[in-house]
Amino acid sequence: MTAAGRRRTPLVLLETATLLSGTGNGVAVVALPWLVLERTGSATAAGVVAAATALPLLLSSLVSGTVVDLIGRRRTALVSDALSALSVAAIPAVDALLGLNLGWIVALAVLGAVFDPAGLTARETLLPAAAHAAGWRIERANGVHEAIFGLAFLVGPGVGGLLIAAIGPVSTLWVTAAGFTLAVLLIAAVRLPGSGRPERPPSGLWRGTAEGLRFVWRDPLLRTLALVTMVLVALYLPVEGVLLPVWFVEQGQPARLGTILMAMSAGVVVGALASGVAGRLVRRRTLLAVALVVTGGALLGLAFLPAYPVMLVFSVLVGLAYGPVNPLTNYAMQTRTPERLRGRVVGVMTSFSYAAGPAGYLLAGPLVEWLGVRTAFLVLAGALLAATVVAAPLPVLRALDQPPRYPPAPSGGPSGRTEGPVPLGEQWIPSAHRDPPVQG
Repeated sequence: MTAAGRRRTPLVLLETATLLSGTGNGVAVVALPWLVLERTGSATAAGVVAAATALPLLLSSLVSGTVVDLIGRRRTALVSDALSALSVAAIPAVDALLGLNLGWIVALAVLGAVFDPAGLTARETLLPAAAHAAGWRIERANGVHEAIFGLAFLVGPGVGGLLIAAIGPVSTLWVTAAGFTLAVLLIAAVRLPGSGRPERPPSGLWRGTAEGLRFVWRDPLLRTLALVTMVLVALYLPVEGVLLPVWFVEQGQPARLGTILMAMSAGVVVGALASGVAGRLVRRRTLLAVALVVTGGALLGLAFLPAYPVMLVFSVLVGLAYGPVNPLTNYAMQTRTPERLRGRVVGVMTSFSYAAGPAGYLLAGPLVEWLGVRTAFLVLAGALLAATVVAAPLPVLRALDQPPRYPPAPSGGPSGRTEGPVPLGEQWIPSAHRDPPVQG
């Protein structure tokens, strides 16, 4: 292997692990609600299960970043994905031994959800060091990382829908367990500066988490991005977890549900990859504003539940528009956060994403049974569009175009890094591509 290939190996291993773990979750996104609807026939029950899995995500994601900063990034990813694999495999195992009911489904789904945020946070905090080693601009790495995550949810739901039709939703969950297991093997081979036990760990779980919360809340841009993401997640997650499954269960078309979710993820992949190029042509604030408003408009078009080919077009457009949002949020975290706090900031920002999810899920089930799928979908999509229209012109988003608050690596590049005040693993942005100061 060439020297360049060796430098890229950690990034390739990291992103392949992200793909496999995300694919397993993508399968579960289709399989779990389908399993609940098949066993109970109740949209409210599907909403209860979705909400029950979202509730522990809030707490576990809040402290997951502190866990990363306490025991190390690589170790956290290994333990988290291994426990996720075991908890998901328990669902078909319990069904075979004892028989599943709604209580078992809720309990095991909750157990599986608890471990996911730590693995996600750990892999994301490894990204700047992996990009540094490969000699990539951090914006390029963010775009690829989010595209890989989108690709996982492109492959996972489609595979999930096909497997449900072939072997049923319970057996399909073995695929999720396999994805996590393979991710563990890949992360075990990753070697990066800053991936082991931290030199300056937080003084405790709750004190470290509180420090991360204070940091995010005192930074106007990070606080705004966290709150906007909360609203978007609360209004969008019920679309994938309740509304679309109910619609396609009524139609008797599990494969179409998978295809719709695949179409959204395909759009996310393209949008995330394109965000690195678009960021050179327009200001980041402009890119984010357009992405938010177009996402809301496209989701409203999908909410009318038009003919299936038209639904596919709107689904692609939703993903394409939303694609730049997460890379831009990652960029803000990486360039406004010191190395020692990165795990906690990523964990806190992720927890904001989960915070409003349970309310959205619990609202969606009764809303469907009261108003019907189409009207409930229109209500949620209309609210999301209104939220994006309000958020897009906020002046605080101008901070996205400010120079990085924390400096890039010293001159000499990723292979010739010198000792200095910038810690190993800090984001690396080649000087030729640094953004000029924002005027005015």
